[in-house]
Amino acid sequence: MKAVSWRILGTLDTFVISWYLTGKVALAGSIAALEFLTKIAWYYAHERVWASIAWGRGTH
Repeated sequence: MKAVSWRILGTLDTFVISWYLTGKVALAGSIAALEFLTKIAWYYAHERVWASIAWGRGTH
């Protein structure tokens, strides 16, 4: 739940910044929705890469 609430807060931040910069709620919503999806995909890819790296796990 901590990760989900953090992701929601991050997306809300993106929405507010986008709305402020564009002045358009619909455009800000589109940007926030796209950001939400891409951040999930990037997080998954990032975790997969780090799972394949032995560095930092005490293995030599």
